[in-house]
Amino acid sequence: MDDFDRRLLNRLQHGLPLVRHPWQELASELDAPQERIRQRLQELLDDGTLTRFGPMYDIEQLGGAFTLAALSVPEERFDEVARQLDQIAAVAHNYRREHEYNMWFVLATATPQGILDTIGEIEQLTGLSVLNLPKETTYHVGLHFPL
Repeated sequence: MDDFDRRLLNRLQHGLPLVRHPWQELASELDAPQERIRQRLQELLDDGTLTRFGPMYDIEQLGGAFTLAALSVPEERFDEVARQLDQIAAVAHNYRREHEYNMWFVLATATPQGILDTIGEIEQLTGLSVLNLPKETTYHVGLHFPL
């Protein structure tokens, strides 16, 4: 990353300006053409430096809910259970961990009751008990690059 990348990423972590022409405002702030900002952002996404660029919503403020959950899946059933979870809309993603609870996933639903309903669905579907790990505290961690 060069100095421009660091300045761009540091600035974007504070959100886009809430104005009619946000890219124009950023261009002025960063002393760079709008097109360079958009092009560089796309390059950082394309090469995997950034994995996503978009809004962050507080699902709980919108009435929804999410939780981290885990399953202890017998190794011979791991792929089968992963496919089952992939079919459930509330499962944001799932991944393997080297632990007794070897399958972890995030559930996101429109209501808090939806979490409980989905956990029940997963337990019925898989025959396995879900470890539900709801958020207790929110932490906001900033990442800023030295210039």
